[in-house]
Amino acid sequence: MAQSAPPATPYPSGITVIIPAYNYAHYLPQAIDSVLDQKHPCCEILIVDDGSTDNTAAVVAAYGKRVRYLHQTNAGLPAARNTGIRHASHGQVCFLDADDLLLPGHLCAAQETLAALPENFVLVAFPAQYLDAAGTPLALKQIASTGHEISERDIILKTRFQPSGVVVRRDVFAIAGEFDETLRSAEDRDMWLRIAACGKIHLHAKRLVGIRRHPVSMSRNSDRMKANTRRVIVKAWHARRVAHSEIGFWLRVHSFRLYQAAWMYHEEVRRAAAIRDLIFSLILWPWFPQPRELNEPPLFRLRSLRRFLLRR
Repeated sequence: MAQSAPPATPYPSGITVIIPAYNYAHYLPQAIDSVLDQKHPCCEILIVDDGSTDNTAAVVAAYGKRVRYLHQTNAGLPAARNTGIRHASHGQVCFLDADDLLLPGHLCAAQETLAALPENFVLVAFPAQYLDAAGTPLALKQIASTGHEISERDIILKTRFQPSGVVVRRDVFAIAGEFDETLRSAEDRDMWLRIAACGKIHLHAKRLVGIRRHPVSMSRNSDRMKANTRRVIVKAWHARRVAHSEIGFWLRVHSFRLYQAAWMYHEEVRRAAAIRDLIFSLILWPWFPQPRELNEPPLFRLRSLRRFLLRR
């Protein structure tokens, strides 16, 4: 059973935008400018430099007092976000990765949405507009953009939104806890599950965050991603986010997890691993009757298997 949402606390009513930065000085000005261009009356920009070895500090210094700067020894993205939460000055926090952008109207839309929703809604997320390295929109398949509530079940089955652009009531972290610093990937999914256990999550209808896809961002370690995603799901199992008796649900969860791992291996040109995990996915749960709920086409795994087999 979900806990009640935390009571309102006397933080100032604005938003602190937390931007963790690690050797992304070439993208950081665009991220900062995208926040400065927001027409929001009370906004703080907090850069958490996670031990960068490039000219991140100089880039931030050029903005003067418009931006707060914190430096820490390299500890990873979850630790940098936690540092930002601890030092935020306002009652709401927005997370923005250093290579991503807030699109026009984002902060006002987030705060207006939280104000209009019942008090037990503690997080507003936004569907992504994917961009290439130069910031040009990409034509990729995207989840249907309709505003609605996101449940714990939804997040266990599939991550429904990116961490960039998420706006959260800061006081919820007193109940949900901080980001798990032992997770070097999937830490956001773990956090959203813990937040969903003590409040409600709303996915906005508009795509007001730009998520950049470029060679560095996509060169993830698939084995690590797969292992950490499994850890998050196992944590949800032990926390009984969904009853253990719903075996079919948990089989679907692990089946879809393996499907996603297969695509990560495919992007790394690890053909055998991709085919292996896709086959195991089909064995665990042969049929998803409503694939559009997962933003997938009919017969999506068979289509993927054909693509993996034909790739040379």
